[in-house]
Amino acid sequence: MLLYEPQRLLAQGWPPEIAGGAAVALFGAAYGVCTAAFVPRPVLNVAAGVLFGAEAGTFSATAGTVIGAGIAFGLGRMLGQDALRTLLRGRWLSSADRQLSRHGFRSMLIIRLLPGVPFAASNYGAAVSRMRWLAFLSATALGSVPNTAAYVIAGSSAATPTSPVFLASFAFITLSGLAGGVIAWRKRAQLRGTAPSEDTAPGPALPSETRTPAAAPAPVPHP
Repeated sequence: MLLYEPQRLLAQGWPPEIAGGAAVALFGAAYGVCTAAFVPRPVLNVAAGVLFGAEAGTFSATAGTVIGAGIAFGLGRMLGQDALRTLLRGRWLSSADRQLSRHGFRSMLIIRLLPGVPFAASNYGAAVSRMRWLAFLSATALGSVPNTAAYVIAGSSAATPTSPVFLASFAFITLSGLAGGVIAWRKRAQLRGTAPSEDTAPGPALPSETRTPAAAPAPVPHP
């Protein structure tokens, strides 16, 4: 950021030697690397709209989303579950493994449609499951289009914040965010109710000196 100052592109545009399809492709590649490095996607989506407009910006941002997701998915497969337990809690890791292994494409498609799900967590959660590459990437590409397009359109029409296009895109972002938050809260409550946490795990047995001694059997009378 300090060396290249990419924020200048928003005000000055791309250099003359890089324009058209080359600029769209370069931005998509940079988008993928940035998302793998935990740069927030909404910021990049808005930037794509400012630089390229609605259509080309949506294409570039969606392609970058797939690239970034693929990078994270590959890293997760290389690192394995043990390395990812520091990023994902044990019960979330187990739940993601079960759900994404059984219903990979459908589950990932729903995750991408909900804007409240962290992008990195969903990528690494899918990586530790038995989900296939094709299902992961295709669900990511298809499910990311609506919210990506909304942010890109908002960025492309940011100069006229009172226009119907900007207001419609902003309303879609707000409503989808609220819906995603409600669904995530309900799923979290269900997960807490079905998966015991470490705090409720059974503790060690009491020492022998603190146990209550068992009552001695009564003597049997002799005739």
